[in-house]
Amino acid sequence: MGETFLTDLLIIGAGPAGYTAAIYGARANLSPTLLTGLQPGGQLTITNEIENFPGFADPIQGPWLMEQMTQQAINVGAKIINDSVTRCSLQHKQKENNYFIFQTDMGNTYKAKTVIIATGAQARWLGLEAEKKLQGFGVSACATCDGFFYRGKQVAVIGGGNTAVEEALYLTHHAAHVFLIHRRNSLRAEKIQQTRLMKNPKVTIIWNSVIEDILAESNPPSVTGLTLKNTLTKEISQLPVNGVFIAIGHTPNTELFKNQIDLDEEGYIQTTPGTTKTSVPGIFAAGDVQDKIYRQAITAAGSGCMAALEAERFLSASEG
Repeated sequence: MGETFLTDLLIIGAGPAGYTAAIYGARANLSPTLLTGLQPGGQLTITNEIENFPGFADPIQGPWLMEQMTQQAINVGAKIINDSVTRCSLQHKQKENNYFIFQTDMGNTYKAKTVIIATGAQARWLGLEAEKKLQGFGVSACATCDGFFYRGKQVAVIGGGNTAVEEALYLTHHAAHVFLIHRRNSLRAEKIQQTRLMKNPKVTIIWNSVIEDILAESNPPSVTGLTLKNTLTKEISQLPVNGVFIAIGHTPNTELFKNQIDLDEEGYIQTTPGTTKTSVPGIFAAGDVQDKIYRQAITAAGSGCMAALEAERFLSASEG
């Protein structure tokens, strides 16, 4: 039979937002408990090299950065638990003795006065076997994270919405040429973005095409090209590229919170502009679970700091 734990601050999710919230929460003497979920470290655990996180002159490894954040959180007094939330009660009318109630995979119950949701978002992938093997070795879902590594090279972007067009335009600042591959004959992106894309001499759009396979060398692992299939003619062709960026969207990890907290049409947690406050007083959201624009480790960490400070103020106000 599981145990019941009480905490002033419960943090759900163990990426840059969650760990930063834990660090600031611990320094505010909130004795925070952080539940890591199924992927401690979040998306950075599959990021090989990071060159844009402040404070490091040389590239660092994503998993290493998350290990440092974990240890720092522990050192200042946060409690890190490898467990996942399976059920929760977020509405005020469901609170028991002024606590939000959470059940976990290990059968334990956590009762929290304040909560920071930092469960992140997952990039949508194509589902190819090679795609999984080559993540971090030429396959990416973040141009602003990895575009720098493709200076003077040829890359492909997969998708047809705003994200794909934005990624393609960003990559033109680094790559020699960018191929945008879309399964249809028109883009879904905003018209102004489409105009910018089509006027850029470094971009070629390949219409009515899908990826059949990602070609690569094995030693060291690196992308060498794509096998494409025309959706109209069924013709198979190959396109030499050094990298491929999947830009078919992200899915926020908010399934647990549906019908309990305000989400937007894409499932992201809605927060009051300029804050991390959600529709439920005492519940805050930080990182990619509420940010579909920037999606960077540094902005996630910043919002984790904001959430912890706001949680501390909420507790002070409610107890004062």
